Amino acid sequence: MQTAYISHSDCLKHDQGGYHPESPQRLIAIENELSASGLLAKLQRYDAPLAATEQLARVHKPDYIESIRQIAPDAGWIALDADTAMNPFSLNAALRAAGAVVLATDLVLTNPVNNAFCAVRPPGHHAESGRAMGFCLFNNVAIGVAHALEHHHLQRVAILDFDVHHGNGSEEIFSNNQSVMLCSTFQHPFYPYSGANSGNDRMVNVPLRRDADGAVFRKAVSESWLPALDRFKPEMIFISAGFDAHRDDDMSQVYLSDDDYVWITQQIRAIADQYSQGRIVSVLEGGYELHSLARCVVAHIRMLHAEEM
Repeated sequence: MQTAYISHSDCLKHDQGGYHPESPQRLIAIENELSASGLLAKLQRYDAPLAATEQLARVHKPDYIESIRQIAPDAGWIALDADTAMNPFSLNAALRAAGAVVLATDLVLTNPVNNAFCAVRPPGHHAESGRAMGFCLFNNVAIGVAHALEHHHLQRVAILDFDVHHGNGSEEIFSNNQSVMLCSTFQHPFYPYSGANSGNDRMVNVPLRRDADGAVFRKAVSESWLPALDRFKPEMIFISAGFDAHRDDDMSQVYLSDDDYVWITQQIRAIADQYSQGRIVSVLEGGYELHSLARCVVAHIRMLHAEEM
């Protein structure tokens, strides 16, 4: 198996100030753990390019894209909402994060690699077509999905989102697109307080109670995600890979373990091998306790890279 690892030093320069949980240390912890494990040397490393305006505009409104460019500060910070800020390096970091997923899509669909992991920030799944929120500026996964559909002419693409927060931006962008399925597990009620009363046959939302553990999570995936994916038969899978439902992460009150992230990656590999020629692009979303984040990302990538599950 050939697995691409895509990142860029610009993603380390995005800083939202103070003790913001979405910090550059997240990527440093991941890369240190990958290096210590010996896995990093086995991956195909690529620098993320800057996403082009045309690629952003497949999912974001032109005036929104322009507003983000105009509001980017020359110094200090500017708040976009209560949780989301930009510094002078944030725009390039966001463009690299989106560009990483476009590159990963190209690599997987033209066969230099079997799958890819994008170690990028800011994250993306809360960003709507015309709104930044929840630490997110551009919807990185959505941009990659739209590239797969429009540039590579795929007909059916699935987003699998196991972040502890509902992927409201991905749902808003694709809710009426018959070519996209979104399967999302998330704590509810919880930020962004959406998903429980929305969805359709392709927007498969599975709210989890605040004390849900791995058994509850696995049951939800087995009973809701997997049958829906069997019906949909995706040609490619994108993962919004959030690790903030881990029991050590105080961002939430869901209690998943390292083994649960191994298990969900195995399930996704099996679906991809059955329907998608093994084609997977996984993109970092949440995960804020550095030790559990780093361990679980390494376990996730190890499962993507494994010759056999």
